Amino acid sequence: MTEPQRPETHPTDALKAAAGNAATPEGASPPVVPPAVPNVAEPETVQTRSQWRDVWRQFRSHRGAMVALAIFVFIILFVSVGPLLWTIDPTYVDIRARNSGFSLAHPLGTDQLGRDLLARLMAGGQVSIAVGLTAMAIAIFLGSLVGVVSGYFRRLDAPLMRLTELFLALPLLPLLLLMVTLFREPLSQTFGSAFGIFLLIVSAIGATSWMQSARIVRGEVLGLKEREFILAARSIGTPSHRMIVRHILPNVLSPIMVAATLGIATAIITESALSFLGLGFPPDFPTWGRLLYDAVDQMVLYPQRVIFPGLMISLTVLCVNYIGDGLRDAMDPRIRGR
Repeated sequence: MTEPQRPETHPTDALKAAAGNAATPEGASPPVVPPAVPNVAEPETVQTRSQWRDVWRQFRSHRGAMVALAIFVFIILFVSVGPLLWTIDPTYVDIRARNSGFSLAHPLGTDQLGRDLLARLMAGGQVSIAVGLTAMAIAIFLGSLVGVVSGYFRRLDAPLMRLTELFLALPLLPLLLLMVTLFREPLSQTFGSAFGIFLLIVSAIGATSWMQSARIVRGEVLGLKEREFILAARSIGTPSHRMIVRHILPNVLSPIMVAATLGIATAIITESALSFLGLGFPPDFPTWGRLLYDAVDQMVLYPQRVIFPGLMISLTVLCVNYIGDGLRDAMDPRIRGR
């Protein structure tokens, strides 16, 4: 008969057994050794870097943009929180205090009707900034829609670009004056004097300011259409609407945001020009442009009435332009990666 084969033992196992027998006295049971746990390497924790965190880090390195952001936040707080602290009605007429200078009762003086200029400056800032934000939203929506559709669908590119060039060829200020002249009275009678003029001005500015953003977005979409991930998504049958929402729009968000910041400044200047020409809001509804218009006749005697509204318009537009410049540098991946 053949002798049964014994299982082979590893040399290290033999040494461990011998050491255990030597350390265990006679008559005692050997210690129970727990089974060896395999040495599994822990997965490395990969710190994910957020894109917006990188954008903010790059934006903070732009000193001009940070200073402009601080000043713009101060202006927003001045026109929004200021009326809660300075409770004088901007439309209150005090004939006895008209044309007064700087004082504790009226820190910036009063106008020819005795209305407090500080209160009117705050109220005018609310209207001007609201017009700028609303008109910018309309212009960015129209421009992004036209740009994405024109860049993605080849057969719609030519007619939409011809329409864009037609709007670019129109003179902006005469067109705005014509729209205000034609629709001012009907809208004022329907929605009220103040709200009707607000709707008219933001619609007119938004409808005549979308062309630049449309051309910028179209150029970005044309470049994205030839990228590998777009071709891969198209090869697996991704529908057009899903392609635009999931792949196109997130990648053109950078130029859209930059165009939005610049559009705020353009809308504020346009509204101020219309109000300065006397075609904006009514006289009892203050805006920064309306304050300039009211102070033109007495700007030699009372220059502060022109300086303060003009300074607020200039600071707001300059800050918005610097913020847009900082966003452009921060959202450019070639600069952000340095």
